[in-house]
Amino acid sequence: MTGKSVGRGVLDGAFALLDALRRAGGEAGLTEIAVACGVPKGTAHRLLEQLAALGAVERRGRRYVLGPELFRLGQSWQPYPGLRAAARTPLLRVRMTTGASAVLVVPCDGRALAVASVPGLAEPLVPVRDGMCFPPGTAAGSALTSRERGPFVDREGVVPGLCCAALPVRGRDGRVVAALAAMTPADRPLAPLAAAVAAAA
Repeated sequence: MTGKSVGRGVLDGAFALLDALRRAGGEAGLTEIAVACGVPKGTAHRLLEQLAALGAVERRGRRYVLGPELFRLGQSWQPYPGLRAAARTPLLRVRMTTGASAVLVVPCDGRALAVASVPGLAEPLVPVRDGMCFPPGTAAGSALTSRERGPFVDREGVVPGLCCAALPVRGRDGRVVAALAAMTPADRPLAPLAAAVAAAA
């Protein structure tokens, strides 16, 4: 085995462990992580300790959690230069005018990945956070993939008690680069929400 392939195997293993931690909600024990990745506990322990030395994970008692270095690196990721910064004021405006939780999503592995978010009235039902994913059937997912212009609305179709309105965000060439979505409890009117999202998008 060449040095290059050995290095690739170690990196694959480390990322598999990090992904197992993510899927476990950001915290898990050694045995749980090793089983999820299908690797011996000794291998998982060695890699986790190396990741801990780099700040990618932290050890809390007998459990591991995702570390601050991952957060710092993740915040540097830009799907499109300037997109997150440009979205901040429109997202805040949606929340101020409607009270809704607002998110900016981009396509990622067939899902809608939130890259900017502002919590609002939907928080008890769906806490919005950067990094959360929405499946294709949601209003946000539809706004990214449909050939129609929208608005795309969902009233309790995905989460009971929640309604959502979303619109695509297009680049200068007309291509959909993101979608802006707002979520609010279903007892609130949907038309003002859709109008606010349209203005922001």
